[in-house]
Amino acid sequence: MNKQQGFTLIELMIVIAILGILIAIALPAYQDYTIRTKNAECLNVAAAAKLAVAETAQDRGGLAQITASNHGYAFEATKYCEKIEIEAGKGIITATTKATGASPLAVFKLTPTQSAGRIEWTCTANTNAKKSQLPAECRG
Repeated sequence: MNKQQGFTLIELMIVIAILGILIAIALPAYQDYTIRTKNAECLNVAAAAKLAVAETAQDRGGLAQITASNHGYAFEATKYCEKIEIEAGKGIITATTKATGASPLAVFKLTPTQSAGRIEWTCTANTNAKKSQLPAECRG
């Protein structure tokens, strides 16, 4: 009796079809994940600006006392973060990501609310990026 020495064409086609389905599902999820991590990097860089706003508000007596020169924050562009700005008189931080390849430009607005000696931050994002490409705290 002859024994079978490999896989039949049908078996190989089934394996290729299964791999194609898995890739069709996994690839978009992975692309969203990589864009989300790039966007999150810009929010991580903005943490220093949040600290500068909080310290200045505590030291000067409120968010309204923040000016362009007294918060002491200086931003230097990174690979995925184009600019971070602090709005005078309000302490609102705007973090803008760099558009890299398939990654859309995302703009995050971190709005402080001061009450009872503490500052709460609310993050909102523009609509250029899909919700799945935004960090969890900015999906709103």
